[in-house]
Amino acid sequence: MIHGFRGTHHGLLPIAKKLKGFDIVVPDLPGFGKGAHLKTYDLAGYVSWLHRFMQRLQLDEPPILLGHSFGSIICAAYAKQYPNTITKLVLVNPIGAPALEGPKKVLTRLAIFYYTIGAKLPERPAKKWLAAKPIVRIMSISMAKTDSKELRRFIHAQHDEYFSRFHSAQSVLEGFTTSVSHTVGDFAPYIQVPTLLIAGSLDDITPLSAQYALVKKFPSAKLKVINDVGHLTHYETPEAVAKHVQAFTKLV
Repeated sequence: MIHGFRGTHHGLLPIAKKLKGFDIVVPDLPGFGKGAHLKTYDLAGYVSWLHRFMQRLQLDEPPILLGHSFGSIICAAYAKQYPNTITKLVLVNPIGAPALEGPKKVLTRLAIFYYTIGAKLPERPAKKWLAAKPIVRIMSISMAKTDSKELRRFIHAQHDEYFSRFHSAQSVLEGFTTSVSHTVGDFAPYIQVPTLLIAGSLDDITPLSAQYALVKKFPSAKLKVINDVGHLTHYETPEAVAKHVQAFTKLV
C-alpha cells in the first residue's frame, strides 16, 4: 500500500486492519516519515524507489499494489513500467484530473507558492512555516466530509500527528510539484493488469465525473463509488474500501 502526499503509512492502516487474508506491507514514501531520501523527488525517483523496495521484499509471488491519492499516481506509473511484477492494481481516490487546470488551478498555484517559500527559508523556520497548525487544520477541514464529530476529531488528530513528518522543505516542494504535474490518466492506457478504482462521490480533488472518464482509459478496469465521502475514504469509510478490495481480489 502506498500512501498520499504529506501522509505516512499510518493513514492506510484503517484499511489494512479491515482486510482479511492478506500479508500487508505499508511503507512510508520517500521524503515522509521514516521513508527513504531521494536525490530528486520526481516521479521517476518515486517509481525507481518502489521497484527497489519491492525487490528487497523478495516476495514468493507478485503482489497486489494499492495506492491512495498521490500514491495512485506513483502506483499507476509503476504498473506501466513494471507490469510483470504485480498481479492487480487498486487505486483509491485516484488523481484523475490535472491539478493545474480546471477550477482548482488557482488554489494549486497558491499551494506551489506556499511550498516554494518554505523551501527558501532556513530549516527551522521552514519547518514551522510548513507545519503551521492553522494551515494543517484548514486542509483537514476542507477534505473531511463526515457529519460525525467524533470521526472529524479523529481525522484532525491524525493530520495533526502525521501530516508534518516530512524530511525537508525541499522534499515537500518537489513532492508536491510531482503530485500536481501528473495524473493516473497519463498511464492508464498502458496498464495491462486488472485495475480497480475506488472513488468518493464527494471528492473535490478529482470530481466523480472525472473518475468516470478515467476508468474508460484503462484496458481493463472497474470503478466503485462510495457515497457521501470525499478524498478521505481511508479515514471515513475504510470498511467500504476494504470490502471493494476484498471482492476485487477474491480473497474473502
